[in-house]
Amino acid sequence: MRTSLTKKNILVIDDHKSIRFLLGTMLGKQYAVTTKRDGLEGMAWMSRGNIPDLILLDMQMPRLGGSEFLKNLKNSGFFKNIPVIVVSGNESDADISSCYEMGAKEYLKKPFNPVQLKDKISSIFQTEYSVN
Repeated sequence: MRTSLTKKNILVIDDHKSIRFLLGTMLGKQYAVTTKRDGLEGMAWMSRGNIPDLILLDMQMPRLGGSEFLKNLKNSGFFKNIPVIVVSGNESDADISSCYEMGAKEYLKKPFNPVQLKDKISSIFQTEYSVN
């Protein structure tokens, strides 16, 4: 039995290969990281029974962008409780407010501070763990 040693699963959805690589490398020692190019790939991966503990989501992507992904996620009965951290270059107050209104737990602007991102992830996991 390895339940206490099992790594939390993080799904990274970003259309930039360099960001997916950076986040996978940065978080891969502590978490099990899966990366997808856009919301459509992320939804397809999840619909095959893969349930991440957290999603890191870019907003500007082809096919299914972050806003549409977030709306679909939060409107679904099965995936709506998965916490989402938006990591995006969109910096307008309206964009940020919209993400929170759609259900994002946190919002980080690119370029992001890696320490701040790790702190936000840890905080969400501690909160989720203490609630459950």
